Amino acid sequence: MKKLSENILDKISIDYVRTQVLKNAYGNDDTPIAKLDPRVLLLWYLFFGFFPWFVGNVLLLLLLFLFAGATTRLAKVAPLVLFVFSIGVFSQTGYLLIVSVFFDGNLQTAIPLAVLALKVATVSLASITVFSGLDPDRLCMGLLYFGCPDKLSFSIAFSYRILPVLMEQFQNILFSYRLRGCAPQKSERFWAVKNLFYQIKIIMLSFYPLMLGTAKRSRTTVEALELKGYRRSLSNPEVRRIKLSHLRFSRGDIIFAFISVVYAAASIFISSYVKI
Repeated sequence: MKKLSENILDKISIDYVRTQVLKNAYGNDDTPIAKLDPRVLLLWYLFFGFFPWFVGNVLLLLLLFLFAGATTRLAKVAPLVLFVFSIGVFSQTGYLLIVSVFFDGNLQTAIPLAVLALKVATVSLASITVFSGLDPDRLCMGLLYFGCPDKLSFSIAFSYRILPVLMEQFQNILFSYRLRGCAPQKSERFWAVKNLFYQIKIIMLSFYPLMLGTAKRSRTTVEALELKGYRRSLSNPEVRRIKLSHLRFSRGDIIFAFISVVYAAASIFISSYVKI
């Protein structure tokens, strides 16, 4: 039992969370999804991220959910991200379905809740697939190609890039508080409760130094970009052309787009004839 509790604590440590997040953001370069052109992925997400909200057919939503789940499997998403996804879907819609069943609910109340749960799950899986298959540079290039403002696309890519730096800085701040603090001893009464409150306290205290360090780092980054002529490059069409010159459609992009279109069309056709 002691070894099991230690294993669980290792799994929920800050270092484990940082590893899983970095793996999901930067460690999926060898997956079939990551090899696709960012323009194809963004167009695919435009359909699977918005179309389910305008659909009320349970069978169609179920078929779209299965396809989104298959692409998530191909993207090799980190287990922690899938766990957070499951918790999020259940906290938004799943518990309502359970409550409706146990409090005199029937099929008429369960079906709308199931539709809502499928919509949230499908859109969430599509989001996980796309953003785990796109690194910051490819995401920025895809947004630029579709006319997204340069400042907005750079901000998204920059926030993506600074994520591991923030997590490492947050971990260092936590370590400094633990070295200078006085953690509850295991010999004390109610040690588990005291330790829990102690960990929550140092996490809350760590946020102010983290925000202060982030502000200082952002200012340094902006000054470095200005010295390199970043603002002028935003309005230069030649710079945009050079940035987007390496985008190429491959055979894998065509196959993925063809399978997605055929599957979506077949799902709509089947759901129009089979009523659930």
